[in-house]
Amino acid sequence: MKLLLTILLTLLSIQLWAKKKDIVVATDGSGDYTTLTEAIKQLPYYSYQRVVIFVKNGVYTEKIRLEQDYITIQGESRDSTIIEYAQLREHWIENPDIIGPAVINIEADDIILDNLTIRNTQPEVGPHAFAILGTGTRTIITNCNVISKGGDTVSLWNYKHGKYYHSNCYFEGCVDFVCPRGWCYIKNSEFHQLKKTATLWHAGVDDKNKKFVLKNCSFTGVEGWQLGRHHYEAAFFLIDCTFGKGMSKKPIYFVSYPDRPEKTRPYFWKDRYYFSGCKGDGFQYNWFNDNFQFGIFKVTANDMTARWTFNEQWDPEMKELPQIREITLKEDFHTVLIYFKESVGVNSDLKIATATGKTLSLIQGKGRDILELKSDQALSKDDFKESFTLVNGRIWGNIASANERVYSKSDSISISNSKYMEIVKMK
Repeated sequence: MKLLLTILLTLLSIQLWAKKKDIVVATDGSGDYTTLTEAIKQLPYYSYQRVVIFVKNGVYTEKIRLEQDYITIQGESRDSTIIEYAQLREHWIENPDIIGPAVINIEADDIILDNLTIRNTQPEVGPHAFAILGTGTRTIITNCNVISKGGDTVSLWNYKHGKYYHSNCYFEGCVDFVCPRGWCYIKNSEFHQLKKTATLWHAGVDDKNKKFVLKNCSFTGVEGWQLGRHHYEAAFFLIDCTFGKGMSKKPIYFVSYPDRPEKTRPYFWKDRYYFSGCKGDGFQYNWFNDNFQFGIFKVTANDMTARWTFNEQWDPEMKELPQIREITLKEDFHTVLIYFKESVGVNSDLKIATATGKTLSLIQGKGRDILELKSDQALSKDDFKESFTLVNGRIWGNIASANERVYSKSDSISISNSKYMEIVKMK
């Protein structure tokens, strides 16, 4: 059943993003570039709207650095599109380069990694060996295998503003190998621990609302593997999760250093570990019995959605298409400003039709929440009733989302709830 679900989700992922391929990478030369490194070098210095890099099946032995916002890296096949590199953190510290100590180094916001295997191939079990290291926010990882034999496999460390969403993934490593700082929501994913060390780690130092939520996830590992720990203020929520045989009886715990005061961290909020519907494979320890009713967050397990996790500031599962909030017809009665409720991306050849059938062509606005368009015919208020129709090109939401939110050719764009204004030249 789980295999069938994985296949269906992978096919859905391919279907969603296959419509938009700005750059194609293929080892056999059938794409625009043969390596991700080459493709990334061709990106503009700043990225104002989402760029999709589609990676064909193959093994890409390289590590990369993402510094532009709104980048999607999407593989052709989860198990056969492989980005790998052997890198120990300590070796990078001794001989640093500008790329970073991980296989994928993220220094940008709204990055999406989808349908890939990302693997740190250094052979030692235990030392720090990042597969993904990031300091951006709104990072999405879906339908991916993320693997390392070392610790800190997935290290997303924007401790001030970091928000991360992962779904349908397989994570492998040891010593705190999924260790977000900030807010994190993970669902329908598998974790495999290679050592008698903690699997999960969290830091939410300056805001009581920062939390690490895991739903419908499964955990396995070597005999004596531990579920989690933390060195700073943290909040763990595990909902309908399953724990495989061999899990240590040791609950999630706070690491303190009584003999090293210089390393002691403030711990005002105390232990915050919450469970609902969690089960062990043939065992049930008291510490993961249901205890939400004792928590400071007055919600049920069903209420703990991704949007709730991120304090209503980001909904990575949002399906609603970009909405128009205002339309302004300029004083020449040929030029229109369309204001969206969010930043949008568009094609250069974008054309839309008004309610009366007049065509508007794009002048400017890529990567903004405002589009400026112009018509050869004079326009009036009658042109801006009910909806537009997309004649050519596409309009999509830029902010990272697990769902592609895009208007394509012939789609209708509602304007019935939009504010309408005219700028009339004064005599």
